[in-house]
Amino acid sequence: MSDAPLQPPLSRLLERSAEALQAVRSGRSLNDAQADVPPELRPGVQALTFHALRHLGATTQALRDLAPKAPAARIEALLCVALALLWPAERPAYAPHTLVDQAVAAVRPRTPAAAAFVNAVLRRFLREREARVAAALQSPVAAWNHPAWWIEQLQHDWPEHWPALLAAANRHPPMTLRVNRRRVSGAAYVERLAAQGLQAGLLDNPAFGGQAVVLQQPCPVEALPGFADGEVSVQDASAQRATLLLLADAGLPPGARVLDACAAPGGKTAHLLELADLDLLALDSDAQRLARVGDTLRRLRLQAELKAGDASQPAAWWDGRPFDAILLDAPCSASGIVRRHPDIRWLRRAADLPALAALQARLLEALWPLLKPGGRLLYATCSVFKCEGQAQIDAFLQRHGASGAALHPASPGHLLTVPDNRADAAAGEVLHDGFYLALILKT
Repeated sequence: MSDAPLQPPLSRLLERSAEALQAVRSGRSLNDAQADVPPELRPGVQALTFHALRHLGATTQALRDLAPKAPAARIEALLCVALALLWPAERPAYAPHTLVDQAVAAVRPRTPAAAAFVNAVLRRFLREREARVAAALQSPVAAWNHPAWWIEQLQHDWPEHWPALLAAANRHPPMTLRVNRRRVSGAAYVERLAAQGLQAGLLDNPAFGGQAVVLQQPCPVEALPGFADGEVSVQDASAQRATLLLLADAGLPPGARVLDACAAPGGKTAHLLELADLDLLALDSDAQRLARVGDTLRRLRLQAELKAGDASQPAAWWDGRPFDAILLDAPCSASGIVRRHPDIRWLRRAADLPALAALQARLLEALWPLLKPGGRLLYATCSVFKCEGQAQIDAFLQRHGASGAALHPASPGHLLTVPDNRADAAAGEVLHDGFYLALILKT
């Protein structure tokens, strides 16, 4: 970014970003908070808020040292956004004097008495930046920009990989596309992108079925050729593996009865229907989110039965006909997708994990009887915590292994965002989110 006058002014973006950050700290998701932002400000506010969330541990610690008496929540949020932008960076987004002036301008209209305080804190940080940064980074929360309990959980689960997992969570994610096989091949779509000046590469790992494409630079979906006509969707590589794993080996015969048990927003539902002719029921407990599944299917010109219902209570929605396959993309901590949603780490609490694990176990127990003999159930979570992945399935197999539950050998287990377990051969770059995938066969 340059220091040329911005439309809208940086002060407005800072003010709105501070409001979004304050909302996250009060327990709202960033998506929810962003809905309050005027559309013309939303891209800029999202970029600044993402940056602030990825530095929140460090800036909170630095602010405690700079201002031992905590300011009002709104002023504290603004200072955290500004400090994140003043934090040492290879290519700073703004010149320091511009940032400080605009931060003061952001606070002056509503809280003029705080303007001098904001100015003093930011200028002191700039004068003492090297020492202030070094002091802040003595705290693990500041050094890794994750809550202490999250760091400790990763250290427990992944003693060799936890530093890489935390570092990866603060990097910008790639934009990965899923090309609709019914409409165009992945290779042909890469050529179409190139013709429009969009550089991309096809993931040649067979696990992605030749239809996964990674853009060199992210772009608005409106710029993707054929997006409105259903030729392509945005979907992470790990999520694409889930559907392909459910169809492993001989896949499913035409007309097979399939349940997508927690379907919203519909990416995996659509992927299944792009790959096979299925009698598919898309179920979700949230009727509003289920409407998004319908929107997705209409854009892709696909059809499924949509039903609002709690997957853990089949008596309320199941018609008694068993399923050939079940996809359970279970509610989870979303710890594997924090690089895409940096608010998640600050919204989750350690106490959430046992509650989520208990819900996942209830869902598995409720859905397993709905699967016919010879059927398959895919359990998926976008989590890197073992209690939501390996430990969950180990316990399930202990309960049901003697009565016909077996783990398919192609199940990858935990997919970690570390270079030695990456989704492709790109040098040192991890092109997939953290996930857990297990395919269970009913014999």
